[in-house]
Amino acid sequence: MENNTPIHPLPLQGKVALVTGAGKNIGRCIALTLARDGAAVVVNGRADRAAVDSVVREIEEAGGKACAAMGDVGDPAVAPRLAAEAAARFGGVDILVTNAGLRRQTSFLEMPFEEWREILSVALDGAFLMARAIVPQMVAKGQGGAFVAMSGVSTHVGTPNRCHVSASKAALEGLVRALAVELAPHRITCNAVSPGAIDTARGTAAGPAPPNRTNRPIPLKRFGTVEEIAAMVRLLVGPQGTFITGQTIHVNGGEFLT
Repeated sequence: MENNTPIHPLPLQGKVALVTGAGKNIGRCIALTLARDGAAVVVNGRADRAAVDSVVREIEEAGGKACAAMGDVGDPAVAPRLAAEAAARFGGVDILVTNAGLRRQTSFLEMPFEEWREILSVALDGAFLMARAIVPQMVAKGQGGAFVAMSGVSTHVGTPNRCHVSASKAALEGLVRALAVELAPHRITCNAVSPGAIDTARGTAAGPAPPNRTNRPIPLKRFGTVEEIAAMVRLLVGPQGTFITGQTIHVNGGEFLT
């Protein structure tokens, strides 16, 4: 019997995604996941060009489209350049994922203002600057869009020696809620994803894993995987996520319960 079931394209076919901090770990997996579902991906990294090129190469070898776009998103000059590169290469961005962030561990009483500002400049200022540069492209395309910012469990449970990280993520979630309402008329959804303890490789700048990462009980009794975080991002930016906006989605194995 003839099969008349229509053949649907990949769910993100024709979409363009820009993922910051995508050279490794969660950002890398998000980029690969979106590309696998058909999106062309602009892969951003701050300094490790080899890691970013590796992600681009992996996407292209699998038959997808990608390009590298280096730059520190906390620098106000970088976001307009990345937006211009995305427009020139792929015609503008539909999906923005701000994953870039720095992880430092310094006690509050010893924390210099310069370190405080450095952390906020990437996670918070970077998200604002990238959204400010990319959202006009979404509006101009007239097809809606999706903005996902990566938060973290530490801002919800209170974590010693990371007040700057916690502050940046709390403000980031506030930004997302405000933009969800303001950009709703353009059919642009805005959400935050808050990972719990995820099994990732830590760079030397991040220092050792904080003690709370293993001492705080996780009901599911394991760390999460980068694939599980990427799957949540994929849901939010895809056709099944268009009625979800203004939310912080926790993916933490029960470590923190809302």
